[in-house]
Amino acid sequence: MNPPLKIEVPDNGLMASLLGQRDENLRVIEDSYNVAIHVRGNEITVDGQDAPAATDVIGELLELLQQGGSIESSVVKRSIDMIGRNERPSKVLTDRVLTTYRGKPVKPKTAGQKHYVDAIRNNLVTFGIGPAGTGKSWLAVASAVAALQDKQVERILLTRPAVEAGERLGYLPGDLMDKVDPYLRPLYDALHDMVGADQMSRLFERNVVEVAPLAFMRGRTLNDSFIILDEAQNTTPQQMMMFLTRIGFNSRAVITGDTTQVDVSGGKSGLDGLERVLGGIDGLDFVRLTSSDVVRHRIVQDIVDAYARNKNQL
Repeated sequence: MNPPLKIEVPDNGLMASLLGQRDENLRVIEDSYNVAIHVRGNEITVDGQDAPAATDVIGELLELLQQGGSIESSVVKRSIDMIGRNERPSKVLTDRVLTTYRGKPVKPKTAGQKHYVDAIRNNLVTFGIGPAGTGKSWLAVASAVAALQDKQVERILLTRPAVEAGERLGYLPGDLMDKVDPYLRPLYDALHDMVGADQMSRLFERNVVEVAPLAFMRGRTLNDSFIILDEAQNTTPQQMMMFLTRIGFNSRAVITGDTTQVDVSGGKSGLDGLERVLGGIDGLDFVRLTSSDVVRHRIVQDIVDAYARNKNQL
């Protein structure tokens, strides 16, 4: 049997945060591995068959704390998953995209999300494709606000195809903004969480943030803009080409979509086969998020996996 592994924690404050309330963080690790964990003073001892992996997790959590992060049971569980895939939580979970008006940091919570955020930073056009709950729209909006605050762009444009369960804009009451509102509500909500109601109103009043249905993009050239096309699986191939050719100088575009939720008439999505057509273009990247990147309740990840396993039976 291998000897127990030990970790020295530099101070009592770090130790308290590492252990969690009533040592709940250590209990999560013990429940996930075949180990016994003991704490004495500033030393943690890990004994058992899975001691190396459990020690890696504890070391990564300690590194997170030393970099100013915080730890809760959900972070411990994600860290365990990452270690199992040879990923480093201390590299993934410390990347701050934006600090909201409430002082809350917006960070990637999975390695896939970290890849997505890096792709947005490093490319002119980024496709974020994956199931519900993977943070595609949320992180796109956070990246857009960060680019605006850093003066990398002069405005943000939010657009989405108005295709939901067969309805069209003309059937909805009100003016254009009233008609578009239900379709763009998820993007509004994300923007509200980033900048707050007052700043959001000022951004709209000054036309720094603009919303428009995809159909109204034709004929425009968008310079100095951060453009987000949400729910892109509901574009037609013609709409997708039209959108991509709107991108002007000093602009960046993020296209998000879930290819398992296509509502476009005829079922032919503008995302179908697009990676095969556009792959290899410099400055353009495709990031595919999976159920392991779902950051909603764990049951959402289980539902996504169940649908994927049984898609041919539906």
